[in-house]
Amino acid sequence: MSASTRVETPTPTGLAWLDLSWPAGWPRSLLMLGHGAGGGVDAPDLVALTDRAVAAGALVGRVTQPYRVAGRRAPAPAGQLDAAWVAVVEVGLALAAERGWTLPLIVGGRSSGARVACRTAVGLGAVGVVALAFPTHPPGRPERSRVAELRTELPTVVVNGDRDPFGLPPPLAGVTLAVRLGERHDLRRDPGGAADAALVWLADNDWVTP
Repeated sequence: MSASTRVETPTPTGLAWLDLSWPAGWPRSLLMLGHGAGGGVDAPDLVALTDRAVAAGALVGRVTQPYRVAGRRAPAPAGQLDAAWVAVVEVGLALAAERGWTLPLIVGGRSSGARVACRTAVGLGAVGVVALAFPTHPPGRPERSRVAELRTELPTVVVNGDRDPFGLPPPLAGVTLAVRLGERHDLRRDPGGAADAALVWLADNDWVTP
């Protein structure tokens, strides 16, 4: 796992953590990642993506939401998640700027974190979105679609398992869908493969070194 620096970050909804993993040399981009509703930034797919992206020249920040820092598993309401995320991403951008780095911002995460990234991407000035295990709908409730959140008009990659009970999104303009065969929502069968799918997309957009 890439070495990281933890920054305790105040937000409108409490203290969050920003774990920054630094590449060798000048970064090509800043990739900010959020965790799932009941998990943390040590999820296997997030760790794998962090390691690969750092090795390919990205500065990667993983954000732990205030409710998780406080030891709670039940997620905060969407508005609170978004507000905390925005505050931490802005700290990440400021820390990069202190070093003289003006970097393209890519936002993302897994599951709930991917939803937060999609909802806030445009307002943060992001250039792209990485969505791991995007929860297209609640299990067994396809009528409660969340597909609208993916329509950010920014380049987006969705990496989902074909056995994910939260579903797969339909084809969407500007959205690259990488389907992982045999994977469920946790992407634990081959987290490195899931990370590689995202990394190929990042490299295709010149945000990391191929």
